[in-house]
Amino acid sequence: MNSANRSTFKTLSIGDTAPDFTLPATDGREYSLSDFTDPVLVVFFTCNHCPFVTGSDEVTRATVERFAPRGVRFVGINSNSEETHPDDSFEKMVERMEQHRFPWLYLRDETQQVAWEYGALRTPHFYVFDENRKLVYTGRGVDKPRDAASASVNDLDRALEEHLAGKPISAPLTNPIGCNVKWKGKDAHWMPAEACDLV
Repeated sequence: MNSANRSTFKTLSIGDTAPDFTLPATDGREYSLSDFTDPVLVVFFTCNHCPFVTGSDEVTRATVERFAPRGVRFVGINSNSEETHPDDSFEKMVERMEQHRFPWLYLRDETQQVAWEYGALRTPHFYVFDENRKLVYTGRGVDKPRDAASASVNDLDRALEEHLAGKPISAPLTNPIGCNVKWKGKDAHWMPAEACDLV
């Protein structure tokens, strides 16, 4: 489905319900939203090549390893057009997971419908959902994803800690930092006209 046939682009708002999906993963299975029954679900839009992704993958790994034992599930989705960037093909996704053994599921959104429904702005862009799959946080992981070793703020960790402690999330919206999603049939730097900063 091309963007002309879609409804108006809008990033999910706090309190919105996670849109459903059924997507293939690099492990050879298909997954739907209903497959995840963990108390907290983190859906994040990512890819193979973006320097903001590759620069922060190990910080994301540490976050997964820290929070997975506490009932948090992490699902990465690659929606980038391989026509725009061939390194974002499903085959390359499989290779990357075999090489790095990341501790999250890695799903392929070939039609880009899921990215559109979530309102994914950049890679990486994180969405945290509670047990009722209501959005409680969206935005960046860290403040310097391209060079995560120099990051001084980890908003994703903070949001998860606050939520798991039963506290209100102090900053539920941050602006994702990274490359824009690569939309099919569009210039590599194109973003939907409705796309905007979250804060």
